[in-house]
Amino acid sequence: MSDVTDSPGHLDRRGLPPGRRVVLEGCVNFRDLGGYATADGRRTRWRRLYRADGLSRLSPADLTTLTDLGLATVIDLRTRDEAEVRGSFPVDEVPVAYHGLPLMDLLPTEAELPDWHESSYVASRYLEMVTASGGTLAAAIEVLAGSGALPAVVHCSAGKDRTGVLAALLLAFLGVPDATIVEDYALSGPAMVRLIERLKAEYPESVEAVTRFAPAILNVAPETMVELLASVRAEFGSYRGLADALGVGEAVDRLGAALLEPA
Repeated sequence: MSDVTDSPGHLDRRGLPPGRRVVLEGCVNFRDLGGYATADGRRTRWRRLYRADGLSRLSPADLTTLTDLGLATVIDLRTRDEAEVRGSFPVDEVPVAYHGLPLMDLLPTEAELPDWHESSYVASRYLEMVTASGGTLAAAIEVLAGSGALPAVVHCSAGKDRTGVLAALLLAFLGVPDATIVEDYALSGPAMVRLIERLKAEYPESVEAVTRFAPAILNVAPETMVELLASVRAEFGSYRGLADALGVGEAVDRLGAALLEPA
């Protein structure tokens, strides 16, 4: 299993071995993308790149944790409406470079809810994001590859769909095998259970609505990511083909230099 929880020799700034999940009080799905082996025998660096759900309800203890991690960049994939209604990362308390790069919101309409149980349908929506929002994905990759951008976190509202697609592409561009990318995607499953519980507690007047949408939120089927990755290769020939189509081939090379180390 690629979900490494203890990695002697790779210590964080506090001298502690890293774990995959960073436990925060105001965030349910904050995870490290480090420690993943690549096909060429290297490994992604710990404590350099993270993926997460919403970051607007962080506690003082959470802010201390993120400060200790040396967080330098936040990429927010939510729509502008989501950011306005729910709030954004508190840059006044943890000074970071904040980039609002909205991707299409994949939350299904009520009419689409039955389809959201089908892995192929969700995978098709993910592929639509790749093909229709290439400019935003390219902008995010360019930001991450910039000087001084790391450590960075990429997030949306749940940290599952929009963040899941970008995280998968980043790992694929770095040479992480498909099986590992699928495992990383599936790790959002338990976090979605925590998210549903939090939403019901925070919005008691909307429990009925949360319950209706819960199956779509909880759906983190590995088959969905398997199909997306296969579709990307079929559409673009290879992951490098996609990177070139997005115009980020050089940025991917710079990101690899910053994020990969000998295993």
